[in-house]
Amino acid sequence: MTLPIDPTELDDEDVGVKRTTLDMDHEEAVEHVRETFTDAGFGIPVEFSPSELLNEKVDAGRDPYYVLGACNPAIADRALDATDKRMGGLFPCNVVVWEAEPGVQTVYHVSIMRIARLVGMAPDDEEMAGIIEDTGDLADEAFEAL
Repeated sequence: MTLPIDPTELDDEDVGVKRTTLDMDHEEAVEHVRETFTDAGFGIPVEFSPSELLNEKVDAGRDPYYVLGACNPAIADRALDATDKRMGGLFPCNVVVWEAEPGVQTVYHVSIMRIARLVGMAPDDEEMAGIIEDTGDLADEAFEAL
């Protein structure tokens, strides 16, 4: 299979990578990220711990790893309309918290809006550019507050 883009030519900005480190324990970091993203205008309709699931199901021995599914309903509604409903395949916008080492957590996010445009799920037009800008502003606000 040939990819429609060359992933080696993409940088963090192309996919909207945001990353920071928090000096706190894992549970405290998850709560802090949840509150910060909520304050920035996101809801968290979905959250789960892949590490707990994998450790239980396949004895993976994974360090703490948690996914918060963030969503801003007004922007999500616009994105569904702009992408002929296809954007729902990538919902929600995930924010991941993993334990880099005891007492140090990494918080990571990529822009599903940017990724959808790169792979052709979303149009490369002004409407989508506005959606990408709006979600980027909210994510920037949240990461600055972390």
